[in-house]
Amino acid sequence: MKRLGILLSGRGSNFEAIADQVASGSLKAAIAVVISNRSEARGLAVARERGLKAVSIPSKGLDREVYDRLVIEELNRSAVDLVCLAGFMRLLSASFVRAFPQRVLNIHPSLLPAFPGLDAQKQALEHGVKITGCTVHFVDEYLDAGPIILQAAVPLKDGDTVESLSARILQEEHRIYSEAIRMVLSDSFRIEGRRVMVEPQHR
Repeated sequence: MKRLGILLSGRGSNFEAIADQVASGSLKAAIAVVISNRSEARGLAVARERGLKAVSIPSKGLDREVYDRLVIEELNRSAVDLVCLAGFMRLLSASFVRAFPQRVLNIHPSLLPAFPGLDAQKQALEHGVKITGCTVHFVDEYLDAGPIILQAAVPLKDGDTVESLSARILQEEHRIYSEAIRMVLSDSFRIEGRRVMVEPQHR
């Protein structure tokens, strides 16, 4: 069974959604380790409550390359097949990405390439778009820039706040992240240029 490594910095709601899919058997994988750069992250406590291996590797004061090396070592110790970022608030180094080629996924609360970086929901509201959403993508060494695996659209409503919009986007994040993981683990895709192509039998 393929093994997942989850990296998070906060509450870890996408991690919980993935863990629920694993527990129900609808995602054929095991969560090998949950790692956070913040010892107080709620996601670590949730992982421990679920009986999962949870590791705190504090990042404060560490050079990015040094920190990433520590995380790579922990992921390798746990024999991880796929790394899933679930609200991990650090930009990964090129050496991290090279250590797990096409094996690092991230989810972002916008329809990339629109509104990369922080506060994507606020950016969408301020820009006045009619539709935003979320994106699961492969991670490369640039911010929110890797090839796109899956996206889900979320219409904006006239009375939306950052909180109400974020909540609706999060529902879609929880749905498509496990779907994207399933697709990547089954090797049912190929990448042509920037396009992630799904093999016909898996559509």
